[in-house]
Amino acid sequence: MPRWPLWIPIAASLLLVVAVVTGVPPWLAAACAIGLVGAVFSAVHHAEVVAHRVGEPFGTLVLAVAITVIEVALIVSMMLAGGPATAALPRDTIFSAVMIICTGVVGSCILVGGLHHHEQSFRLEGASSALAALVALAGLSLVMPSFTTSSVAGTYTVAQLAFVAISSLSLWGVFVFVQTVRHRDYFLPPVNAADEAVHAAPPSAHDAWISFGLLLVSLVAVVGLAKMLSPALEAGIAAIGAPKAVIGIAIALLVLLPETVAALRAAAADRLQTSMNLALGSALASIGLTIPSVGVVAIVLELPLVLGLDPKELILLGLTLLISVITLGTGRTNVMQGAVHLVLFAAFLFLALVP
Repeated sequence: MPRWPLWIPIAASLLLVVAVVTGVPPWLAAACAIGLVGAVFSAVHHAEVVAHRVGEPFGTLVLAVAITVIEVALIVSMMLAGGPATAALPRDTIFSAVMIICTGVVGSCILVGGLHHHEQSFRLEGASSALAALVALAGLSLVMPSFTTSSVAGTYTVAQLAFVAISSLSLWGVFVFVQTVRHRDYFLPPVNAADEAVHAAPPSAHDAWISFGLLLVSLVAVVGLAKMLSPALEAGIAAIGAPKAVIGIAIALLVLLPETVAALRAAAADRLQTSMNLALGSALASIGLTIPSVGVVAIVLELPLVLGLDPKELILLGLTLLISVITLGTGRTNVMQGAVHLVLFAAFLFLALVP
């Protein structure tokens, strides 16, 4: 194991302790920001070690859950700190995560894989199951609140929110069961010489347990540092005159950056199946775990929660899901499909800054 994943979680934890004790002056804010990014990369590295130990498709599941735990922790901590002013933060973050994954991550993986290998393939059965679940979850969580009439536009009543939370968690649980037990072969990459060449020997159980412990330390550091830096982030976005939705994009980009690198490496190594498992699994976990978590917080603490998307975001989400069904519907990809996804990703970022 390289040394940096060992000392970065410890250093980030020390920065968190100093920030709690002394406050966050500008010089410490810069150090905490560096520590936050390092802790995120460290968390994903240790998740990869654990994933390599348990094998596919459990490995990509470990990564997806680890990433989503970070996302949920960031959202909940900022909701608790910001109160009613952060009512739309969960919606913005979940929508941003889905758009970044389905357009940016998937598009980049397909493009990189196409440039290196012309065409790549993956198991259509697994991708179809994931996309079907993603369309259902996104529709219930982000679309329906804009059209229900029992509460203010964009919101759910307590009963509706509880139903959607239970439904989201249940559907994600069924998908995990299908991915890891009932139809595990749908998510396994083809075994060939290229795969054997890029895979190293699995780590020992001792190393895997060490990585699991450091993964927990990294997650605690990420949550704590993000909470300490959230006022500075909000002030910076307000200073440049950007919409508040950019905060959700910033959280999603930060959380998904290391996983994006892992997915791109897999695509470049002709393991597009692993890339699809990472991307689609993370999109599902982002909704299936985040909605129940923020729903419980909103119900227990009686916080307002706005989930329904505005018309512009509804159109972008619909386009993204439709294009995903078309481009991933054959089980084979090339650079053209990657370019289509990346154009949608550019449109998402541009329209977020220039609404």
